[in-house]
Amino acid sequence: MNHNGICYLVGAGPGDPGLITVRAKELIQSADVLVYDALSNPVFLTWTKPGCEKINAGKRAKDHTLTQDETNDLIVAKAQQGKSVVRLKGGDPMIFGRGGEEAAELAAAGVPFEIVPGISSAIAGPAYAGIPVTHREHNTQLTIFTGHEDPTKETSTLDYQHLAATPGTKVFLMGVARLREITTSLVANGASPATPIALTRWATTGAQKTITGTLADIADTADRENFKSPAVAVIGSVVNERQNINWFENRPLFGKRIVVTRTREQAGELSAQLAALGADVVELPTIRIAPPEDRRTFAESVTHAHEYDWLVFTSPNGVSRFFDAFFATYPDARSLGNPRIAAIGPGTARKINEYRITVDLLPEKFVAEGLIDAFKKESVDNLTMLWIKAADTRDVIGRELTKMGAIVDECIAYQTVPETDDPTGAKARLAAEGADLITFTSGSTVDHFMALGLDWPEHCEAASIGPVTSTTLRAHNHPPAIEATPHNIPGLVDAIVNHFT
Repeated sequence: MNHNGICYLVGAGPGDPGLITVRAKELIQSADVLVYDALSNPVFLTWTKPGCEKINAGKRAKDHTLTQDETNDLIVAKAQQGKSVVRLKGGDPMIFGRGGEEAAELAAAGVPFEIVPGISSAIAGPAYAGIPVTHREHNTQLTIFTGHEDPTKETSTLDYQHLAATPGTKVFLMGVARLREITTSLVANGASPATPIALTRWATTGAQKTITGTLADIADTADRENFKSPAVAVIGSVVNERQNINWFENRPLFGKRIVVTRTREQAGELSAQLAALGADVVELPTIRIAPPEDRRTFAESVTHAHEYDWLVFTSPNGVSRFFDAFFATYPDARSLGNPRIAAIGPGTARKINEYRITVDLLPEKFVAEGLIDAFKKESVDNLTMLWIKAADTRDVIGRELTKMGAIVDECIAYQTVPETDDPTGAKARLAAEGADLITFTSGSTVDHFMALGLDWPEHCEAASIGPVTSTTLRAHNHPPAIEATPHNIPGLVDAIVNHFT
């Protein structure tokens, strides 16, 4: 038996992936085994290395995929096999996360372990609801308790008389199912029925929802709003600060569920901008980038790129694939020679600039026709051009440049294929919860989304990055409600904000 394994008890934070620690992300990326609970943001599953074994331990209310004893046995066994095990737990593993129990089991088995704290929803949840858990004008004390006790205990160990008499702010976790019992018990033991209370569900995410009230009426409000777990509750006069500093829920896209269909590698830019504006982003990549079918011809084209007068790039993916192949052959960037460089749009230009190469031609309109219009201002007769492109793209550029007298060779750098992996369960979430908007950044994302066979959500609209994508949407009988101008990611984000505001 190999005893070189180790288990990391890692706090995943409250939900927003930006609130996970640097150490936690490093461990997720290097883990051999990832054991995660239901409160972890599913985007964390996309950070793992190829071959990582991902195991869902469940742990939400009464729905446990694995019992606690089974989870304990699992992390011990995997570590004893010599593997690096990350036990990912929502919030902080030591704040009502049973991390202490798991650490004890690891210690008893002689398994090395490390505890990586996380930001607890007990603090982050109220903060994202605009409620400071401590405030000089309200309190000098903070009490945190759990609303979900060990179900095997015959009686509650919560001292409601003591809690009711304790001054300051009180925060409780995992107590939505027992909300009426908790609030009634506090009032019965001396707490004022008029004490303010707020509950925040799915705190720090785009799905966040907050309800407020008093100890006397919050249970009725929760029933009326069908308010479910997971949620954090904060009790005390600090709740009144929410009317002044409710920053997160006032953003322009808050409450809007928006689907991003770009490739997993590219989704981050659009997702991050939408999330920063308050959207509940669901990443559902419909395509992925794969090598070209004829890799040898692609490699030969790249090898001879220095012989051309122009290199024409029409996507960031083409830029990446081209230079990956180029530097695999040539160790010196000067081997590229001195061709002029054309880019179809600013996103492609930025990717070229990452290689410390300047773009010589950028059109005013970021589509193939715009690039042709830009070339019409140049003298291209008898000049050689290498067009770095995806397979099965429109032939506008090659055809029109040839008409202008240029000698154009195609360099197929990649192909788009259907994305079959869905580690975050985005398809099921879209089917169950619907969406307000689905974004499309190319005709291929449209075609492959439709090929999934998913029902189009009720009252859901489509957003297109440009006219070519819009044409594809119309062909599928889903004309876009939004079309970006300019035809790039910032333009798409601006168009979405304008549409909803």
